[in-house]
Amino acid sequence: MLWGWTMTPRSRSPKLTWPKTTELVGIEFLLQAEQDYELYSQYTIALHAWFLQQIQAFDPELSAALHDGESEKPFSITGLDGQFVAHSRNLQIKQGQVYRWRVNGFSQAAVVGLATWLKKLPTEIVLKTTSLAVQEVQIALPATTYKALGNDSIEGSSLSLTFSSPTSFRRKGHHLPIPWPRNVFHSYLRRWNLFSGQDVPQDEFLDWIDEHVIIQRHQLQTVKVAAGKRGSVTGFTGAITYGLDRKAQENSDFYRLFFALGRLAPYCGTGHKTTFGLGQTMAGWHLTQVNVETPSSQALLAERIGELTTIFREQRRRTGGERAQAIAENWATILARRELGDSLQDIAQDLELSYETAKTYSKLARPTVTTIDETA
Repeated sequence: MLWGWTMTPRSRSPKLTWPKTTELVGIEFLLQAEQDYELYSQYTIALHAWFLQQIQAFDPELSAALHDGESEKPFSITGLDGQFVAHSRNLQIKQGQVYRWRVNGFSQAAVVGLATWLKKLPTEIVLKTTSLAVQEVQIALPATTYKALGNDSIEGSSLSLTFSSPTSFRRKGHHLPIPWPRNVFHSYLRRWNLFSGQDVPQDEFLDWIDEHVIIQRHQLQTVKVAAGKRGSVTGFTGAITYGLDRKAQENSDFYRLFFALGRLAPYCGTGHKTTFGLGQTMAGWHLTQVNVETPSSQALLAERIGELTTIFREQRRRTGGERAQAIAENWATILARRELGDSLQDIAQDLELSYETAKTYSKLARPTVTTIDETA
């Protein structure tokens, strides 16, 4: 049995189908602005929220699972890919330009939800005051299953990956902006074990990665961005090639899994905050498709959030822990965005805080920073 639908009448789009047994698929939207818009730096929060609201309209349980469920969510989204113009403190979308946006599902429940949603797809994506008309939708990553990923043929003894948006890992409470093999493949293995139904001994496989995977070449750049609902991320973009030594094939199961996880990477992304556009990953070496320039407004916001987070975390160093870190990031994000002119109501909505809570955080944070600036 096949899922199928016919796309929006705005353009001729192919009829898209995939088997009902599909567990992984990537869908790409071609969008167009009918006028110029200013797009605020953390717009991927709004994209994330819009997508979940769309799912909630027909399946509240699935939407809640995608929002609140497993620590690893069975979907990823990208940011908008297209021509932006730096304008004041924001990005500007140009009238008539085509922008691409992708959403990937990598569990059977998520893929079924995508199929149901796309039967009655809206004609536009609305991000606060920005409206983007849906021109076309196409399959960007083939519909497949985890079993098929594991059974695909293997050519050579290496694989290359390209990280097209900032990618990072959490390590001991800090960001690790390096694609170290153990961290990269641990990222994929967590998703594999949760959604494939083929559980793999984690420690044993990661020890095998440490023993047999070699970095053959890389071309990487470090970048800092404001990402997710709060805080900033120090990550990397670029490409890397991982090879295997001669003894790797002695464990045939892990050898095949290594390549299967490489094929999984474009669907699930790499590292954390992949549901907010980070960690976008392509199979192969594709540096020409990596945007190495972070828009100035995003870079400035990320730097300010990082600076303020350090200040607030130091003030709470006696309490420490994840709660103190979360409070520091909330305060920093609110204050940094207020300094750039964002409304408190929009910030509260993005952070999923009540307006009064956001207002209280803003009041508590501002005098502290003012005092530090005056004594510096």
